[in-house]
Amino acid sequence: MPVEPAFLLHRRPYRETSALVDLLTLHHGRIRAVAQGGQRPTSKSRQRLQPFTPLLVTWRGERELKRLTLMESRGSTALLAGEGLLCGLYANEIATRLLPLELPAGDAFAFYTALLEALPAPAARALALRRYEWSLLDALDATPRFCTPDGGALDPQAVYRFEASSRAFVPSAQGLDGRTLRYIDHHDWQEPALASALKAIMRAALAPHLGTTALRSRELMRDLAKRRHR
Repeated sequence: MPVEPAFLLHRRPYRETSALVDLLTLHHGRIRAVAQGGQRPTSKSRQRLQPFTPLLVTWRGERELKRLTLMESRGSTALLAGEGLLCGLYANEIATRLLPLELPAGDAFAFYTALLEALPAPAARALALRRYEWSLLDALDATPRFCTPDGGALDPQAVYRFEASSRAFVPSAQGLDGRTLRYIDHHDWQEPALASALKAIMRAALAPHLGTTALRSRELMRDLAKRRHR
């Protein structure tokens, strides 16, 4: 097969010396593969199989579990620390949790790449994360619809909440006003005043697809916030 750009999403031991890895690839979405020797301390594949490192890979196998046949670095590892690192771990965790194996997700790959470039800059993180989250929802055909469940326009003066079953917005005593929702639908997301609304929308839209198990990266983020406020 042709050489494929990829990023490591998750790695865990497999048998004695190998590693079982989830990779986000440009053309094949998420794949799961065995990296032979990937757990040996002196293995070159172990050294290359690091989070946030751009890779070039090939694999063999027609079933869900592949075998890596080539793995090379294609660039420098993103140097992340603190909140930026936790955001990167969150990005890896939700891709692993959300994307079915071998579902094409080229836009998600592109926005993941852009996210890694943005994470070292605190002011750029939130918007890059929202765009990445949206790309994952788009791959699942699960992006929010900025209308009522029957396709009606949102009233700028009304308040709405996201309804997962219809992917639309229903009137509610608490939530987001229709004006904000319509603005998000039709305008650039870079407006700082939209940050909290965008985060709330993405969290509501992602929740049904992430399941009930808590995200480890989100728990670590809460712990970091608590330590900062002590």
